[in-house]
Amino acid sequence: MSTETLQVQRAKGESIKKFDLNVEKVLEDWEAHHAIREVIANALDEQLLTRSRDIQITQDSKGDWRIRDFGRGLKYQHLTQKENEEKLKNEHLIGKFGVGLKDALATFDRRNIKVFIKSPHGDITLGKSQKHDFEDIVTLHAYVSSPSESSFTGTEFVLEGCKKEDIEKAKSLFLKFSGEKVLEKTQYGEVLEKKSNPAKIYINGVKVAEEENFLFSYNVTSLTKAIKKALNRERSNVGRTAYSDRIKAILLACKGKDVAEKLVADSQKYETGLIHDELKWADISIHAYKLLSSSEKVLLITPRERTDAANMVDRAKEDGLRIITIPENIREMIKGQKDFSGNPIRDLGQFTNEWNESFEFKFVDAKGLSREERKVFEKTEAILNLIGGKPKKIKKIKISETMRMENFGFKEASGLWEEDSGRVIIKRAQLRTLKDYAGTLLHEVAHAISGASDISSEFEEELTSLLGTIASKTLK
Repeated sequence: MSTETLQVQRAKGESIKKFDLNVEKVLEDWEAHHAIREVIANALDEQLLTRSRDIQITQDSKGDWRIRDFGRGLKYQHLTQKENEEKLKNEHLIGKFGVGLKDALATFDRRNIKVFIKSPHGDITLGKSQKHDFEDIVTLHAYVSSPSESSFTGTEFVLEGCKKEDIEKAKSLFLKFSGEKVLEKTQYGEVLEKKSNPAKIYINGVKVAEEENFLFSYNVTSLTKAIKKALNRERSNVGRTAYSDRIKAILLACKGKDVAEKLVADSQKYETGLIHDELKWADISIHAYKLLSSSEKVLLITPRERTDAANMVDRAKEDGLRIITIPENIREMIKGQKDFSGNPIRDLGQFTNEWNESFEFKFVDAKGLSREERKVFEKTEAILNLIGGKPKKIKKIKISETMRMENFGFKEASGLWEEDSGRVIIKRAQLRTLKDYAGTLLHEVAHAISGASDISSEFEEELTSLLGTIASKTLK
């Protein structure tokens, strides 16, 4: 069709202008699909700029491939090698400098693919002609003639001699034809559900890199200086250093549960060393845990805590909490932080505090004790006499079936001193032996007298003093 149209126009004596493409360097490593990629990229840009209908990529009855947009139509001026101001102002477009199309036309010529470009502004084909004023030099020219269809809408490239596999390979370089699902869209770009390995990195919908160990694919839509610098005319070989900051920004801007769930699920593999690379960025892991904590009841614990505080883990499960295992370094980073709902992130320490705040004692009076337990409990006065009697600060000594959790160790305390109420509360299980009961009672009396916590020099000194008193009385 293209050559026939050109011959008809020549036969009619219509003027055909020769436009020297001035292709200085032929891209030897460009295959046909690279050139097709540039045509598709320009069509997609025009669709975005004009908000016109979707582009079409079809094969006609003659076997020629047609790539068409429904925009304003290509003009021969677009073949000049200069920056496109309209595209430069819109960072969401694929093309920027107008050089891709010229490289594509040169590649088509070198790969023996005939090109016919149709638009309402004119028909364009390719040919070799002498360079103006330099008859001994033959260069690639665009032959521009009057439009064969002035009412035509958009631009259509007709490619004769193009293979289907080249078309498919070119289409595979675009997010639009990839079939990858958008999981979340942010101001910096999109997180895509990886369709297959490796993960794909797109910039404004064009694939620029692949990642073997990424959990997601990504489409960067807000470009940094590093990305702009890395993008060369081949739109390939973009290294991770250019886009890694943008990938982090995309993930940190995510607020949805879908992305968080996948990140957290992958983080559970960290002990095996099989986590994806995104989870090796600590700030991404923390962000995912915050998101999950905001959307459901979870308990974040380390593998060691899961073993050492098994009883607390069981209580958390009974309370309907989902148990998430996290690395030690992450636990230290999230300690004291809040999730995106403004609530404290629930690590083991936070859960223990919550449990203690909601705790209620189950007191047992003397009549409710077994005979053996009563025998031990009745030794209370004798034990206190060993240290000079019950201190005035202590009003009552109570026995409870249940106890609050210790501030450290994440297990039920054996005893408790309550400053406000003046009560010493001892867990019923300590009444099994006189040794256990006496030791716990004197421990809590030391707290009452010293007014100090377990981990303090004041408490240690008071406990040592009581032990000394007992020893001296016993020896006498």
